[in-house]
Amino acid sequence: MSLFDLPSSVADPAVVAVVTELRRLDPDGSRMAKVFRSTFDQLYDGQHTGRYSVEQLFKTEKTHFGTLIEINLQREFKIPDGCVLDFTIAGFEVDCKYSHTGAWMLPIESFEQIVLVTQADDRKSVWSAGVVRATQENRRTSENRDKKTGLNVLGRSQITWVFKDAQMQPNALLQLPPSAVSEIMAGRSGQVRVNELFRQATNRRLSRNIIATVAQQDDYMKRVRYNGGSRSALRPEGYLILGGDYFIQRNIAAALGAVVPEPGELVSVRVTPAAPEEGVGIDGEWWRLAAQDEEIDLPAPVLPR
Repeated sequence: MSLFDLPSSVADPAVVAVVTELRRLDPDGSRMAKVFRSTFDQLYDGQHTGRYSVEQLFKTEKTHFGTLIEINLQREFKIPDGCVLDFTIAGFEVDCKYSHTGAWMLPIESFEQIVLVTQADDRKSVWSAGVVRATQENRRTSENRDKKTGLNVLGRSQITWVFKDAQMQPNALLQLPPSAVSEIMAGRSGQVRVNELFRQATNRRLSRNIIATVAQQDDYMKRVRYNGGSRSALRPEGYLILGGDYFIQRNIAAALGAVVPEPGELVSVRVTPAAPEEGVGIDGEWWRLAAQDEEIDLPAPVLPR
């Protein structure tokens, strides 16, 4: 990182040092992305509650999100405690603040100190983390009853973004039309709901947590497998359920032109027989993606592992 990455008026070596250390710990942002994803999922507890959105949380749970982000970031990066504030990063005291809206509240103890500000939007599958010093010039003059305040316009412009609107694993249930989610969740059993998920959420990355939220059972991954799970039940309808844990299935997804699942994810697609010059070889035959309303005459092939 160079000083050219910082806002033009920033000349704070402590901010530079903290940003540099965070980028060293997580060069591509993948570790922080997993923390934000897992924190949403931790609060939803979908396997036991069927919840999948912030709007479904209780008020106290929404407030608790910031505490969980602080705890989970500290665990992931093994960040030492601060003497006064939350963290010690690159030898400097750092306060950690989270806001769903970007309206971070700053207590008196963070005044003039370095603050790690974080934010995430599960509907858009994005998160941000930045560093700023909460100087008098950067703070609003107004305070609430607890003497807390926030960043003013200048202060927000002084944030050095470690990552801004970076991608995290998507929440498929927030990307589907509400009517589709209602149809999925209306199933009377976990197996029926998971089958409908794979019908409704085609060509999308589906995490294990999404499967758990829909199944609401301890053995939720059993609902996916052959021998009685969705892979068997949906074969006659032409569905392939590709797993990101298998290199060969990821290659099949790429060859079909489908979304490629990451490790721990699944992608459901419908396929139909194809000519060799336009198809992908699976289970001794040639296949291509089926059009949305195309009728399926033959069962999908059995996937190799």
